[in-house]
Amino acid sequence: MGREPGGATGYGDKSIQMADNSFSDGVPADSVEAAKNASNTEKLTDQVMQNPQVLAALQERLDNVSHTPSSYIETLPKAVKRRINALKQLQVRCAHIEAKFYEEVHDLERKYAALYQPLFDKRREFITGDVEPTDAESEWHSENEEEDKLAGDMKNKVAIAEKEEAAAEELNPKGIPEFWFTIFRNVDMLSELVQEYDEPILKHLQDIKVKFSDPGQPMSFVLEFHFEPNDYFTNPVLTKTYKMKSEPDKADPFSFEGPEIVDCDGCTIDWKKGKNVTVKTIKKKQKHKGRGTVRTITKQVPNESFFNFFNPLKASGDGESLDEESEFTLASDFEIGHFFRERIVPRAVLYFTGEAIEDDDNFEEGEEGEEEELEGDEEGEDEDDAEINPKVPVF
Repeated sequence: MGREPGGATGYGDKSIQMADNSFSDGVPADSVEAAKNASNTEKLTDQVMQNPQVLAALQERLDNVSHTPSSYIETLPKAVKRRINALKQLQVRCAHIEAKFYEEVHDLERKYAALYQPLFDKRREFITGDVEPTDAESEWHSENEEEDKLAGDMKNKVAIAEKEEAAAEELNPKGIPEFWFTIFRNVDMLSELVQEYDEPILKHLQDIKVKFSDPGQPMSFVLEFHFEPNDYFTNPVLTKTYKMKSEPDKADPFSFEGPEIVDCDGCTIDWKKGKNVTVKTIKKKQKHKGRGTVRTITKQVPNESFFNFFNPLKASGDGESLDEESEFTLASDFEIGHFFRERIVPRAVLYFTGEAIEDDDNFEEGEEGEEEELEGDEEGEDEDDAEINPKVPVF
């Protein structure tokens, strides 16, 4: 007899079917469910990946990751990289030419400072009351003509009142009282440095001058604070010298952005006895370990004061880096010196009246608006990468 194709018993198809059924029955239900879920996930993934918008978003992200400037440069041929290095050499030479440009700007500043000085000298005479301005010199037309017209009917009354006040000497003070002290109070950067016990001293401040280094000397400028005779110190002038550099850094020439303040020197204040506001005396009790007796000792410790401005922290010149707090203090000092030179001294009357402060506030508001617009682009940057640089650009 011939055999069935299915096997020796003739039950080939049935035996296979039984085997399949027995295998299915042996698989746990949760495994079957997991397999179904995996299949559904694969189908969903396929559908998402076929969406053009999703693909475009993924491609854009990949482009942003892969197309950074440094990664692009790495992909360039060796010959192109060689030419880029040549461009960098040219850039360094440009930086050195720029440094020479700023040196000549410094020479021009020195030249024009001599032209400004007669005007600043007359300013001091008006402030101190040594000279009374003429009617022509004291005439000033307001830009707000409409306001002047509205106030026109009050002018005669004011003129009469002023004449009556001028009749009494005590109501006609000499010069412009507390001119520079008022500027210190008006400018936040300065008022933060002034303590209550500094105020009586600053009321004796008569002038602040800027002196530039002589031709052929290293770039620097000196702030001179001129005081009238007072009960606090004998110095007629307190000085602060700021040293500058207009030279690309050999280690990082591409960071050059013009002259920068790199160090500063103060002066010794000859305080009168018991008048030094930069120190304070504290009393401390000490107990003898053996005898148990108690004694009181006095000790002088540093005290917060604007006049610490003339005893500045020195920039490290031995290659050792300053700690973060010292770097911040030094950078703040440089910023204040630069502000005196560029803003306070040239425009003193406008800081006295507050007009320059309003201009500064408007300018800062504009900068803040720009920062807000850029904020979204900077969210991914690492804030820890920011470093404190005590050097302050001058131009």
